[in-house]
Amino acid sequence: MSDVPFGFGLPDRDPERRGGGGDQGGDPFGLGALFGGMAGGGSPEDVLGKMPLFAELQKLMNWSGGPVNWDLARQGAISQLAPGHQPASDGERSAAAEALRLADLWLDQATELPSGIERTAAWSRVEWVEQTLPAWGALIDPLAERVVAAMTSALPQEAAMSFGPIAGIMGRMGGVMFGAQVGQALGKLAEEVLTSTDVGLPLAPAGTGVLVPQNLASFAEGLDRPADEVRLFVALREAASQRLFAHVPWLRQQLQDAVHAYARGITIDREAIERGINEAMSGGMDGGLDPSDPESIQRLLSSGVLEPAETPEQQMALRRLETLLALVEGWVDVVVAAAAADRLPGHAALAETMRRRRASGGPAEQTFATLVGLQLRPRRLRDAATVWGAMAQQHGSDARDRLWSHPDLLPTSEDLDEPLDFVARQGLDDELAQLTADDARREDDEDDSASG
Repeated sequence: MSDVPFGFGLPDRDPERRGGGGDQGGDPFGLGALFGGMAGGGSPEDVLGKMPLFAELQKLMNWSGGPVNWDLARQGAISQLAPGHQPASDGERSAAAEALRLADLWLDQATELPSGIERTAAWSRVEWVEQTLPAWGALIDPLAERVVAAMTSALPQEAAMSFGPIAGIMGRMGGVMFGAQVGQALGKLAEEVLTSTDVGLPLAPAGTGVLVPQNLASFAEGLDRPADEVRLFVALREAASQRLFAHVPWLRQQLQDAVHAYARGITIDREAIERGINEAMSGGMDGGLDPSDPESIQRLLSSGVLEPAETPEQQMALRRLETLLALVEGWVDVVVAAAAADRLPGHAALAETMRRRRASGGPAEQTFATLVGLQLRPRRLRDAATVWGAMAQQHGSDARDRLWSHPDLLPTSEDLDEPLDFVARQGLDDELAQLTADDARREDDEDDSASG
């Protein structure tokens, strides 16, 4: 998966990855592909007719359903998946249902949260795309809308007048551009995901537990474990995630709110753009800017002047999102271990494989890195798992799960820096609450004695 398939990611925040070469970040909105094709001259409409992708999809240019053309995204993803499409067989559907049923039985003894699965499904990759599009729309549309608004309003008025039709077409192209890039990203993601919650969010319709048999088979290759054991391990993770999202009603909204809070803060540094355009027009950028020369426009776009400026509020939103995702993943790790450690012979090896998958950049990290520039690092996951494991060991699984009863009770990013200190404080809080309750009872007893 490319680093910015959605076309609106920030440059990578990881210094090691940022220094990896290439021109990543120089064209953060993905406009290079649009204007790079204008080197031969002609109007934007003429150029679109000459570009193979847009020549076939010009009819979608009249999309009015939002900032992302989801019809195009769906078509792009499905066409990408078509060569290797394998519909789920009856046997695979039965095996998925049985694995999810057994997983729920095991989890009943590991957490007080009841089952969140009302129905089971075995999806093909194409079905995964089609069924999760509504959830992606709710998540991505606010981001794309903000980026389209930012990039169409970023150019100073004088420069916009010089660009003429090119400036006007930016907004009109936004839906098509994002639709094509989202479709590419979802198509790639659909080749990797094992369940409906692999990216840390519940993407399936409420109450639906999902396995993707084709991807499960690929995942199991080379693991030296029986296929039914791998299926059951993945089903445990899906069933645990479904319990959490079904019975912590504010969790899904908190995750979406963190993404949308980031989107609200997307701004463009107009002064930087003005400086870049002035420099280009004065000839300081490889020959200057000539509105009639598309190559000069491409040089401006790739110079980095359209790079979004990140605000402190956005940094807070990203930290909140990273912490919530880590807490979800860490809780799933701990609960699945409690349910499977004594029952599933290969649990330790499978859990280690999942950790390596995350460390090397699994679907969750890739998705959120491209979506909002977030790097979901394993260190946060380990710290979150330490909190949940220590809570269960020292205070019991009920006390562990009660932390999900309100967002203010959850560990913060700072708490994850010292996870055992957070757990120790929970014990002090319990003792204080017990002392307060005992004092209240003694006062009531004294009042009753005095009145008697």
